[in-house]
Amino acid sequence: MPVGWDTELSDEYEWVPLRLPPEVTRLSASTRLSIEAEYRGWELTRVRLYTDGSRRVLLRRKKSRAERFDTVHADLPAE
Repeated sequence: MPVGWDTELSDEYEWVPLRLPPEVTRLSASTRLSIEAEYRGWELTRVRLYTDGSRRVLLRRKKSRAERFDTVHADLPAE
């Protein structure tokens, strides 16, 4: 993950960093990310374009209530 991107990460979301190689066109990248948003609930948080043409992308989606409950209560001892 690029420097500085981890400062805003919240426990309420799942985070997925992706790297898109230079041969992936802007249109193709847009289409792929739209599909992820439409069918899997991901939203685009950040994009960084590098001089070699590659891109780093950060996607997020809200965790389900069960996942958030498990995260909050993971430190509690089992009864």
